[in-house]
This record gives sequence, C-alpha cells and structure tokens, in this order.
Amino acid sequence: MADFNWKGIDLNLLIALQALYKTNSVSKAAERCYVSQSAMSHSLQRLRKLFDDPLFERVGSKMEATERAIELSSTVDALLNTIQSDVLLSKSFDAPTYKGNWKIGLTDYAEQMFAPVLFDLIKQSSPDSQIALFNVNRGNYQRVFEDSKLDMAIGSFGEVSKLYRTKHLYTEQHVCLLDNSVLSIEEPMSLEQFASVGHALVSPAGVIKTGVDSRLAELGLSRKVVIASSNFLTVKRLIRGRELLCIVPKLVARNDTEDEEALLSVKPPIDVPDFEIQLVYRKAKHLDDKNNLLRRLIIEAVSSVIAE
Repeated sequence: MADFNWKGIDLNLLIALQALYKTNSVSKAAERCYVSQSAMSHSLQRLRKLFDDPLFERVGSKMEATERAIELSSTVDALLNTIQSDVLLSKSFDAPTYKGNWKIGLTDYAEQMFAPVLFDLIKQSSPDSQIALFNVNRGNYQRVFEDSKLDMAIGSFGEVSKLYRTKHLYTEQHVCLLDNSVLSIEEPMSLEQFASVGHALVSPAGVIKTGVDSRLAELGLSRKVVIASSNFLTVKRLIRGRELLCIVPKLVARNDTEDEEALLSVKPPIDVPDFEIQLVYRKAKHLDDKNNLLRRLIIEAVSSVIAE
C-alpha cells in the first residue's frame, strides 16, 4: 500500500461516482453534490481516466452505467458508509435513546402480516423513535430505497441488485379462499369446480392473467377472473357473501380464521408455486448497529407470526 501512487485520488470523486450512478444524470448529480454541472463533468472525466472505463454512456436522455460502474458502485457505497460510520461518526447507536426514524419498505402482504408485531418490537427497543412504512413491490423497491433512504425492505423481490444483501425469512404457500356459506365446494376441490366459479385476483400491477391461467390452458381449461385488486384486505371483503374464490398466501388465509364468520381455505387443485419472503438491505449497512438491530427485530417479528 505504501508504494501505491495516491496522486490524483480524491474522495470527492467517489462521492461523484455514487451521485452519477444514483441519478443517471450529470446535472442531477451536480445538484446532489452541490457543485456546478461543469465541475461534475470534470469529475466524470477524471473518473474515466482513473478507472480506464467510460463508466457512464449516454442512452437517450440518461447516462447509463457500464458494467464496470455497476461493479464499483457497491464497493464504493460500502467504503463511503464505513468512512461515515467508523471514521466521521464517533457516537455509537443507542436504541433506547434514539429519537430518529425507522424507514421500512413492505409489500402489501408483508405489511398486513407483520407491521403490528414489528411496531411493538421496535417501540419496546426504541420507545422515543418513529416508524415510517413504505409500500414497495418487486418493480419499485430500488427506487423507493434511494428516494426514501429505506433502512430495510420485506417482501418477495426475487433476484435483487448487487447493491443489496438479502436474508431468506421463510417460504410461503398458497390456498384457495372462499365463503362456503354461499359457494358450495366439495373437498378436495376438483379442477372443474376451480375453473367453473368466478375468481378474484390480487394483482398489484392490475394484470388479469397469471401462471395459473397458463397451467389451466395446458390442461384444456380456463377460469374467469371477474375482479382484480392490489390489496389482500379488499379481496377478502369482496369474497365474503359472494360466489368468488381467490388464491392467497397461506398466512393471509390463516389471518381470517379468528373471525366468527371465517372464510374457508382449501388446497388448490392445481400447482401454484411457493414464494420466498426476503429481508433486503443495502450491503453498505451490513455492519451498521441500527441496521443490525432492525434485522434482528424483523426476524423475531416474522418468526412470531409464523409460530402463532
């Protein structure tokens, strides 16, 4: 390390790199760093020379990151966070006296299942803090992470960006939910019964067809989706008193069993793939005390809900 030529190395260049990566724009990056657009352009030229790579190339109105810039971003993000937390900030995180915000992204499903228990656990550990919940999904979680500076996200996101770490919380299954006071279904439900009744669908994007329809088509059958909603609670209210059924996660159906007029959950007569519930956070926050505590509380909250 002593032989490394540090001439021309400037911490501000790494800050500029992250601003360019997060905004895909020289002008917006300049605004974020409180410098002029020409100064940011000069920093980009120095970065290109330093890393011997274009780093960002104009595609339409955006500056798209190259593979090299994507690789660098996660390392630089972790480095800047380490400098901030270990070098510049000397005061350690103290949950009982913390008066700041916990920013947590949850899918509709995760918020319905875990928000109440998670709220209680956080307030027990950090009574003077505030909690902000943000709606996220597979398509927007990265934007919400950046725009709202989330601490964590909970839900099913599939393969995530290299900027994030994930932890598997559990694997969820599906059931058919229906009101058996108005919809007579013999158990086990047959494919013909399944296809003959009206279906409600939980679809955040408003898509009417899913993989279930493709599998039915392979068997020469089809179903009629009569309504789609982005919210599980809405669909459950729609099912009650109507000749409708809906495929929902098992925990969503179980959450209804305490009601005196509980809906009936039945095993689907067709294969519906399970899905993973994940905890997602920035790689740069892996050693952060606040982030570590929140991860432990989320794991505890999810475990307690599953064990009920």
